[in-house]
Amino acid sequence: MQEKIPVLEVSDLHVARSNSVVIEDANFTIHQGDYVGIVGPNGGGKTTLLLAILNILPKTRGTIRLFGQDIESFSRWEKVAYVPQHAVNFDPHFPLAVRELVSLGRVNRGNLGRPLKRKDWESVDEALEFMGISDIANRRIGQLSGGQKQRVFVAKALVRKPEIILLDEPIVGVDAGTQEKFYKKLSDLNVAKGITIMLVTHDLTAVFCRMSKVMCMNRWVNTAEITEDLKPNEVLRKAYGEHFHFVFHEHECKRVFEDE
Repeated sequence: MQEKIPVLEVSDLHVARSNSVVIEDANFTIHQGDYVGIVGPNGGGKTTLLLAILNILPKTRGTIRLFGQDIESFSRWEKVAYVPQHAVNFDPHFPLAVRELVSLGRVNRGNLGRPLKRKDWESVDEALEFMGISDIANRRIGQLSGGQKQRVFVAKALVRKPEIILLDEPIVGVDAGTQEKFYKKLSDLNVAKGITIMLVTHDLTAVFCRMSKVMCMNRWVNTAEITEDLKPNEVLRKAYGEHFHFVFHEHECKRVFEDE
């Protein structure tokens, strides 16, 4: 059996916001190729965790290591992509085409202000093709549906050739069919390209159906591998409380969980 390679290692992590502890004593490891669903009640620290991993929000104590290196000294941020919670919310009249927006993912300190090279545009077109949006490459962003916008912003993250992608509730406000297509694209990305994915979501069915690991958060972090033997309700109640009852609806992917 091939040894799993750690991508993200978190030890004794504490994070506070506005003088209140949001994350306490978090310890977990994410390996290369993991597809992680981060769930929990509102205010449980999900977004805070992503911001701490990105070194945007300072930690109170503990360690965060990306690719074996402490985040304080980590410099290879091109290996990490982030799709924030409100990425798709922008001025619908903004005069930018899909291909132009995706190309912004190739801009960095080394080429800022310079024209992109041929290899950059090849990466852009590859990302558009993989996300199934080549046919709308020349359309204005404001003309797109919610599901199309989501795929555009993932494509923008992909052109950096990242090894891990963090997504914060990227599918709010779209219909169930569009959500399923989006999750399927992420599964393809995880399997075909081996990219590690950490996704904040409230879609519990998608987590236990498609993903390989679940992280339940409500100040404390509980992580579990998703296997056929895992009882989702036992894991989820550690974050939501013993009084919660969870129902998992039928899903077209690999399996269905029901409360016993």
